[in-house]
Amino acid sequence: MNRSERTEQKMQQLFHTHAAGPEGSDGGFMQILQGYIFGDVCYTGSLDNRMRELVTVTVLTTLSTLPQLKAHLQASLNVGCTPIELREAIYQSAPFIGFPKTLNAIAVMNEVFSENGIFLPLPDQKTLAADDERYERGLALQAPLYGTEIADRYRWLPDEFAQAVPRFLTELYFGDFATRSGLDGKTRELLIVVLLAALGGADFQLKSHIEGALKSGNTREEIVCALVHAAGYMGFPRLFNALNAGKEFLSEP
Repeated sequence: MNRSERTEQKMQQLFHTHAAGPEGSDGGFMQILQGYIFGDVCYTGSLDNRMRELVTVTVLTTLSTLPQLKAHLQASLNVGCTPIELREAIYQSAPFIGFPKTLNAIAVMNEVFSENGIFLPLPDQKTLAADDERYERGLALQAPLYGTEIADRYRWLPDEFAQAVPRFLTELYFGDFATRSGLDGKTRELLIVVLLAALGGADFQLKSHIEGALKSGNTREEIVCALVHAAGYMGFPRLFNALNAGKEFLSEP
């Protein structure tokens, strides 16, 4: 297939519509956009449509670009992402982008689900039996990937915060979110990598999570593929920042 044929094929798979033509007020721009993302990038690397859409939904949630998020939530359903997978990908963004942006994304997600006749609320994916499990269960997921890095790094904080800040991270992300079913650990870590890349200004955390994504079973190629795919939505500067941050782990040994 040539580039135009690839673009048309991907637009049909994702959105069930034809690729843009020159007509309209911004037809030329849409042809550039679709040709690059759907004709070039979507055919480069190993990730399938389902994983690419989970990456896209994560990036758009991070950027709070809600009209595009709505379109790609529908595309995600079209290519086989389950409602629970999409919900978990959005839910786990909260510790990184904050609860307000996450709530905005959840509202758009639920709108798309309702339009598709998906009954809400979805089945709960919580696996914790009680609040007092949050720390121990979270630490059991965190420690093999990240050790005591955060606790060691922030011992200088005053008074109770030296213990509270690392504990809050362990309990919130790893305890409340990462223990949930619906997404496996490998996928969760890959999505956190693209989230941090899209967020910008998080090179230290990004480097750490690229190493964590590798430990979770992702390959170097999968991580690079996810970051390159995200570039169409977050821009090339953030792609290059992410690749530079992870060079130690992403380059050939």
